[in-house]
Amino acid sequence: MAATKAQKAQKEQETKKNVKLFWKLVFVGIGMVILLFLLTAWGIFGSLPDHTILENPQSELATEIVTADGKTLGSFYTDNRKPVKYDDLPQNLIDALVSTEDERFWDHSGIDGYGTARAFAFLGQKGGASTITQQLAKLYFTEQRSSNKIERGIQKIREWIIATRLEKQYTKEEIITQYLNQFDFLKQAIGIRSASNIYFGKEPKELTVEESAVFVAMLKNPRQYNPYREISKEKSLGRRNQVFVQMVRNGKMTEATKDSLREQPIKLNFSPEGHNDGMGTYFREYLRDWLKDWAASNTNPETGENYNLYNDGLKINVTIDSRMQEYAEDAMVAHMANLQLEFDSQNEKLKTAPFRDITAKQVESSINRAIKVSERWKLMKKEGKSEKEILASFDKETEMTVFDWQAPGRERDTVMTPRDSIFYYKKFLQVGMMSMEPQTGYVKAWVGGINHKHFKFDHVKKGVRQAGSTFKPFLYATAIDLLKYSPCKELPDGEYTIPAGKHGNTKDWTPSNSDGKYGKIRTLKDALAHSVNTISARLMDDVGPQPVIDLAGRLGVNTKDMAPVPSLALGTADVSLFEMVGAYGVFANEGIYNTPVLVTSIQDKNGTVLFQYVPETRDVMNPETAYTTLKLMQGVTQSGSGSRLRGSWAKNNKFYKSVVTGYPYDFKNEIAGKTGTTQNNSDGWFMGIVPNLVSGVWVGGEDRSVHFSSTRYGQGATMALPIWGSYMKAVYADENLDISKANFNEPENLSIIVDCDEYKNGDEGLEDEDDAGDELGM
Repeated sequence: MAATKAQKAQKEQETKKNVKLFWKLVFVGIGMVILLFLLTAWGIFGSLPDHTILENPQSELATEIVTADGKTLGSFYTDNRKPVKYDDLPQNLIDALVSTEDERFWDHSGIDGYGTARAFAFLGQKGGASTITQQLAKLYFTEQRSSNKIERGIQKIREWIIATRLEKQYTKEEIITQYLNQFDFLKQAIGIRSASNIYFGKEPKELTVEESAVFVAMLKNPRQYNPYREISKEKSLGRRNQVFVQMVRNGKMTEATKDSLREQPIKLNFSPEGHNDGMGTYFREYLRDWLKDWAASNTNPETGENYNLYNDGLKINVTIDSRMQEYAEDAMVAHMANLQLEFDSQNEKLKTAPFRDITAKQVESSINRAIKVSERWKLMKKEGKSEKEILASFDKETEMTVFDWQAPGRERDTVMTPRDSIFYYKKFLQVGMMSMEPQTGYVKAWVGGINHKHFKFDHVKKGVRQAGSTFKPFLYATAIDLLKYSPCKELPDGEYTIPAGKHGNTKDWTPSNSDGKYGKIRTLKDALAHSVNTISARLMDDVGPQPVIDLAGRLGVNTKDMAPVPSLALGTADVSLFEMVGAYGVFANEGIYNTPVLVTSIQDKNGTVLFQYVPETRDVMNPETAYTTLKLMQGVTQSGSGSRLRGSWAKNNKFYKSVVTGYPYDFKNEIAGKTGTTQNNSDGWFMGIVPNLVSGVWVGGEDRSVHFSSTRYGQGATMALPIWGSYMKAVYADENLDISKANFNEPENLSIIVDCDEYKNGDEGLEDEDDAGDELGM
């Protein structure tokens, strides 16, 4: 009995001892945790961000290019992050986020006590304890998740401490906004706005509940639940449907809605935003260089350094209209793909294809020059390779992806030598197109080539080619301005010689008409419409070359290298499309020149205006001269090579329908224009003017020896005009653009007769070769 009591007393003593030990361990554990928190807070395990960093956490923000109609044209970035405000987030996205990631988000102060306790109790088996605020802290201040359990524990404590500080610093709405702006959804989609643009082709505000659920599903693991990756599509769908379940649980969705939505597939509108993707790629590349120059001269007061184009979150407001840019690119693609088929067909039996009119030795020289300016050559040179090694590499077959108009996505995989790839790329006809509002100088569309990924050279600004007959309006305008010539003035089209020694001639100059026909009396309007070279020679003799050069210079054309010789009348000078569109704008703007404008303003990430465009405008031509020249150029589209823009031309012409896209155009309104074709059909031009829009198109090979064999195909009316026609059909169809179909404004007190009582419509024949061979007056 006594032993039993002693045993009982001993057990009670042991129990008390164990209880004391338990509580000691609990308090020690709590103390250790508190100490660990304190040590972490004191920076023993690495400094914590101070309040200034918490107020302004550093993120690399993409520079956003915003069009005149408010669309994002593209971005320049290291990280493609475009921040969005809370008010621009759809409520369904916020509901999905909180329901799935942090049910008590609106109630806790950064750490969810209930969730944390549950995580400890079930060792993380029933969900983690990480709040949205903690996840934001991790995104901001944890560079890489440690695989070491102790280090990861310390990281977690740091995140808890930072989360509580973030909660003191920001409102709940700001925390949600920052989190969604910071998260990397992959595929160059950093932040919810980039993700919405890339995965669904829309702004966040436009997201449906099922699209929002896809993004919330990705928050768990953007790679494992990515809807674009074939291997993870099924997981993405399953996780999205789980988000619906969470929304029902939290009263943000009904069971019926959930059951309906979970049957819906994920419908992506994937629109990548790489520098070679999307619209306006050539324009964006030109803009990048312009912005680099601007940034080099402007200091960011926050950093004390020059603005960083890729990280400072600038907003560039540009003049491009996204709708007009799309119409321009669509018109280019439709026509150039068609034209290239015909060009390739004609080259099938050509031994030196795609080159014409040059020897095999000249072909080899052209290819060797191309090799030495190629990216492969530059990279291998930088690596220290010898010239012999580099040249040898150009003759080794390699796998590559090349451009192909007919392939899906315009690309195909193949095996060829780099030297053969240069031959291959030389065959493609190139294009430049620019559209501008003459009253403001605002550039509305810019197409610098057929594909920026494979052809980097910009044929709007960088490319300079002989203008052909598109230069003739400058000559005619000079004659109108100096001599008050009327479009109805008549001149004979017989052969005309400017003798040696006159106007800088070293020998007699007698240009020929392209059709070899002479003997008519023509009005100036008819002569320009049919690009009659002999009458151009007469006009040049009347005014002299230098006044023509002077006028072209006032119109914004670079005349530094223009020789003051009579052949200038036929467009022998090299010009850029950018210059030509700006110059033609003067005719539509009553003699006033506006420097073409690309950027209207630049704002920093806070909306502060850093740059505001100041118009550069000047009077360069009498309004009467400008209007009279317009009336002259209307003859081109009424009876000359531009008459294809009207509905009656070649309705049943098989040749035209097989080569030209978009016909019939059937325009009825006043259009002033000019086609141009240079020697051997190397360059095809069309410049077209309506009252509030001037657009120009150039088409040709990269090398001048890459061209059609006949003017039937190689003239500007066949190569370039159809792009203008298709583009204008599209912009006219879009009534929101308000492109004018009205007549040109006639100046008051017009003293020059511009309307002739009887105007012969002229030849509407098949060939329309009236502007061919202008370079040498053929």
